[in-house]
Amino acid sequence: MLTTYCSYLCLCSKSQHPLCFLSYRSDEYILSPRTVGISQWTAGMLWKLLGRCQPCRLCAFRRMLSASQYRPVLAYFPYTTDNRSNKENKRTVEKLYKFSVDIRKIRRLKGWVLLEDETYVEEIANILQQLGADETAVASILERCPEAIVCSPTAVNTQRGIWQLVCKNEEELVKLIQQFPESFFTVKDQENRKLNIQFFQELGLKNVVISRFLTTASNVFHNPVEKNKQMISILQESYLNLGGSEANMKVWLLKLLSQNPFILLNSSVAIGETLEFLQEQGFTNSEILQLVSKLKGFLFQLCPRNIQTSISFSKNAFKCSDHDLKQLVLKCPALLYYSVPVLKERIQGLLKEGISIAQIRETPMVLELTPQIVQYRIRKLNSLGYRIKDGHLANLNGTRKEFEASFDKIQAKKGRPLFNPVAPLNVEE
Repeated sequence: MLTTYCSYLCLCSKSQHPLCFLSYRSDEYILSPRTVGISQWTAGMLWKLLGRCQPCRLCAFRRMLSASQYRPVLAYFPYTTDNRSNKENKRTVEKLYKFSVDIRKIRRLKGWVLLEDETYVEEIANILQQLGADETAVASILERCPEAIVCSPTAVNTQRGIWQLVCKNEEELVKLIQQFPESFFTVKDQENRKLNIQFFQELGLKNVVISRFLTTASNVFHNPVEKNKQMISILQESYLNLGGSEANMKVWLLKLLSQNPFILLNSSVAIGETLEFLQEQGFTNSEILQLVSKLKGFLFQLCPRNIQTSISFSKNAFKCSDHDLKQLVLKCPALLYYSVPVLKERIQGLLKEGISIAQIRETPMVLELTPQIVQYRIRKLNSLGYRIKDGHLANLNGTRKEFEASFDKIQAKKGRPLFNPVAPLNVEE
């Protein structure tokens, strides 16, 4: 056999495999004494075999293993902070530790805050403490809203004054900050915020409603106050044009705003197009006003094309005329609001439970319930021996409170004794 002075790894090939080589010296292969006398034929065959050998998998594995040995250790710990700690503001970290803040939470959620050169940890904590927040509350607020420490103390004090316009006292303000810290420490558009609060108060909205706007519908306050005034005027005009009375307009408007403040983010064009589309569908002004009130103004957030799609699907699903469909919509305005996939899922869920299309047409409000709620309520009613598919869907319908009240009545009726347990029994001795 032919042996070489080279290390026998594998023969180099022009493929995508790792490069393997056959080492040599002085361009001549070194033969050991044992190879003397080997026939030329044997040498030729061996060269052919070597030429046909595939790239060595062991070589590729060793190459991969050697490469992994030099892989940086941090690559295995993508969330490590060792490399980042050199860039963190040490003074900020120390001050946060002073107020018992869990730095790990901040690093995990919003670590960029710790990289800021200018922070106001002590100033923000002092403002919260002046409002009456204890140490635990301060730590919790800073952990949940770390960006508070990059807010200017002047801006935070201004925000404090604005929010106190709708809070009874500082204790109530602290509770709001604890529940919605991000809303409080969003300190932009402060002048708009203040002017809009004053406008809402003049309009007649209660402070508790306005405070809910501040925490859950803060986008409303980013609007210039003039735009909100314009939208209020459009809603009032639409109400009167649909047959509403001047005497009830304020009550209607305040209720609509308290239920859906996002209606102020709509455009006057969208409101006009929606009202015009409903009139084209044959709804009278009083019926349209009824739909707007029941849907809490969310109807204006839909484009006519989506409403038309939902109407067409409902008409085919219930196999009814235009007049019958309009009556269904008036009973269940959500038929206009829900998309086709949602309506399809809910109708199919009811059918799987053995409820018929005729039952759904009789009580279409049941479509406001999700399939999960329907299954839960049907199981509860079945536990009392009440078969919903053989009865009326009114017992299945309603809010959670209404359903529980209806369930308790059925349960009391089922559990009513056939005799008076208090009356003495006449037993012959």
